[in-house]
Amino acid sequence: MPTPLPFAQLESFFQNLPIPTPPVWAIEESHRRIVVLINHVLMQEPEAMARLVRQKGRVILAQWRQFTFTVVITPAGLLDLCAPQATPDLTLVMTEESPLALAQTLMQGQKPPVRIEGDVQLAAEVNWLADHVRWDVEEDLSRIIGDVPAHWLCQAGRTIAQAVHDFVAKAKAAAAPGKGA
Repeated sequence: MPTPLPFAQLESFFQNLPIPTPPVWAIEESHRRIVVLINHVLMQEPEAMARLVRQKGRVILAQWRQFTFTVVITPAGLLDLCAPQATPDLTLVMTEESPLALAQTLMQGQKPPVRIEGDVQLAAEVNWLADHVRWDVEEDLSRIIGDVPAHWLCQAGRTIAQAVHDFVAKAKAAAAPGKGA
């Protein structure tokens, strides 16, 4: 008999867990920090900035569950916060409702399922960014703590991520129909 996944119970717990609405100031501050991080990553990729310059002034709305994030592309090829009521040129809605399934998809290095509405050219540029722009965490960390500790921490993170990935894959295989004892 297959063993039920422990994640199934967690999944139902997370689905039924009421998510409190944080204060407006906390939402705005988290959005500012996300924009700063995204811009930091974009500034390390001149091609990404060049592609975004061609889309300056365009508004992108990203949404997952009740969380929304609206940005405008600046003339410098970076992002800036935009008023939430601005009319988006591109809307990206993550259709996966489950936080655990979303985390699992991302841990496997896959793109989450997204419903895309709006400008096709802007969507193509965003897709190119998602495929080609990567944050070099180890490089940034090495500026703070040095090369060797940064390499060690990132290697440990990769090892943990691989172990979690392997665990989930084995659990899925064990729970698959026809795999019972």
